[in-house]
Amino acid sequence: MDYELAIEGTPDAVPGGTVALLIHPSTGETDRMDTDFLKADTDHFLVVSTRTTAREVTQKLEYYDVDEDRAEILDTLSVEHGYSRRAASHIRYVSRPGDVDGILASIDEFLTDTDGKRRVSFDSLTELAYYADEHQALDALQRLRGIVERHDATALVHVSAEVHDEDALSRFRDASDLVVELDADGTVRTDR
Repeated sequence: MDYELAIEGTPDAVPGGTVALLIHPSTGETDRMDTDFLKADTDHFLVVSTRTTAREVTQKLEYYDVDEDRAEILDTLSVEHGYSRRAASHIRYVSRPGDVDGILASIDEFLTDTDGKRRVSFDSLTELAYYADEHQALDALQRLRGIVERHDATALVHVSAEVHDEDALSRFRDASDLVVELDADGTVRTDR
């Protein structure tokens, strides 16, 4: 099945199994792009957050008027940082933000347990590299691509251009199906 991307400057639609890499400046307007991606043409979506807690993700979804009834959130920060965890059926937790296996298992479980058009937002691969390392972040991206393809879903993966060197960014690009670059001035460019 095809998925509408709903991101300005990108193809209208991509086939199921597509992992889009969003390369952005640290101060880029990624929340709007991310929520536009989640709003369009989807039955269920999972927000994987290595950058913010489930509470902050929920606030972002509310602010951008995204239908939370279709949302699940994977919070990777709260357990390790000792924050209180909300007991809610739509929030999942892993023990730490560098737990690559736990994160990927949760994504696979979400996609197995849902049907229809499913999207995954992974915010962010840069933070995963901070907690694990760039090699493990690249491995996670490659494995995510296989999971998304197997389930005929789609994913948008965030990477900060200012943190990684060009070699690392090149490896991340090669492990993705589509590359969306957001410049500091708001210009969007697409490769592949």
